[in-house]
Amino acid sequence: MRRPLLILAVMLLAGAAAFFGGQRLVAYWCAKHMARPTDDLDWLRLEFRLNDADLARVRQLHDGYLPKCREFCERIDARKRELQTLLASPTNAPATVEQKLIEVGTVRAQCQAAMLQHFREVSQVMPPEQGRRYLARSEERRVGKECRSRW
Repeated sequence: MRRPLLILAVMLLAGAAAFFGGQRLVAYWCAKHMARPTDDLDWLRLEFRLNDADLARVRQLHDGYLPKCREFCERIDARKRELQTLLASPTNAPATVEQKLIEVGTVRAQCQAAMLQHFREVSQVMPPEQGRRYLARSEERRVGKECRSRW
């Protein structure tokens, strides 16, 4: 009677060890192969099946656009701070507030135009079918958003 209980206990322990060991192995593998936090363009390589040469061209454009993007974000934030300061002022004239709103809108429009141009440039260095797909996806998701840092 003791032997069947011992066999059952060993089998349960072996099953539990296999389950938890497998779970940890899969979690480790996924963390190592699926998530690459050091490469912010790896998703693009995977999504659009880019080879190393394609990704290098995209990365060059991306790295060149980042300073321009940061500049737009800083300009938008500065205009918004000016607007907030103006709105908090007891002597805010409607015409002045309206002018400041126009300035915020103008910088946002410039940012979006530059972003769309960047998307076009990136799509042109990708394989044609992938470039069309990237451009459609980028325009659909990004129009109306002002800065890359807020994507």
